[in-house]
Amino acid sequence: MELSDLDTPVLTADLDAVERNIARMQAYCDEHGLALRPHIKTHKLPELARLQLDAGACGITCQKLGEAEVMAEAGIDDILISFPLVGDTKAERLAALARRITVSVVGDSATVATGLSTVLARHGLEVAFLVECDTGNGRTGVQAPEDAAELASLVATLDGLRFAGLMTYPTLPESGPWLRAARELIERAGLTVEQISGGGTPTARRTHLVGEVTELRPGTYVYGDRACIANGSVPLEDCALRVIATVVSRPTSSRAILDAGSKTLTSDLAVGATGHGLLVEHPEAEVYKLNEEHGIVDVRRCARPPEVGDRVTVVPNHACTTANLHDEVVLHRGGEIVETLRTAARGLVR
Repeated sequence: MELSDLDTPVLTADLDAVERNIARMQAYCDEHGLALRPHIKTHKLPELARLQLDAGACGITCQKLGEAEVMAEAGIDDILISFPLVGDTKAERLAALARRITVSVVGDSATVATGLSTVLARHGLEVAFLVECDTGNGRTGVQAPEDAAELASLVATLDGLRFAGLMTYPTLPESGPWLRAARELIERAGLTVEQISGGGTPTARRTHLVGEVTELRPGTYVYGDRACIANGSVPLEDCALRVIATVVSRPTSSRAILDAGSKTLTSDLAVGATGHGLLVEHPEAEVYKLNEEHGIVDVRRCARPPEVGDRVTVVPNHACTTANLHDEVVLHRGGEIVETLRTAARGLVR
């Protein structure tokens, strides 16, 4: 079968582009002596995680325990969970995971650290712990190098946890001095900073300029998306993830309606671009509104606007959230279908 045989809307991924993206990021990390630990929240597929590992990745990153459980079940045995785990329920699930594989966790508070320690120690387990640092993104993370050192010292006293290093997202120019100051304070306290993990596809290939970072956790690079095109991290030809949709209505000369709405395309916007996705065949068009099943397109600037029955290819604004909307993804090479994969970690937000 070929892509033209598929009913729409359908999520597809160009396997050749996926493999190019994997190889390019691995080559960058190898060149600069960085461990690559790709974030699987983008594709949520054990099969693609295995491709990344086979290319040289040291392990993978998961955002949620549910994702990590799926990946462990598929035989992947070195996982960083890069989201703070709060509460006994999650700590017990972490303990069950730690019996099976090598797992690392992060946190930015004593509450997270002591909560995990209590449960892990009760089970006679030990897990590596990275102190999450806010080096400029304004999200989670301790707010100063002194706070990182204080939490690292606490973790070092807790049963069930082993202080292993620091983590930040994304890796910004100002991350270097911040992380250097934290590392120096922690080492002055007699602890070893084994690793410093940075992340983010947009800044990935500038990570070597932040000398403190030893590990990179990009995610979106594997698929690419419209945001990646806008920030220059992945070119259009390597944007592997695309939605094929059909024009189902042309109610006016200026408006076309696709069978792909907010249940098919992400509602996330892309910095540096307008609308809800790029129509490859009609780049002048703008998907300016999404209803649940309707993608509403302004076609006034198109030299030959699409008509009812035409199929179009949409590069989504955000690959990660788009992939999470679909039960499956169709892999192809040059339009010829290779296989259809179930999105195994889809919807696992706990």
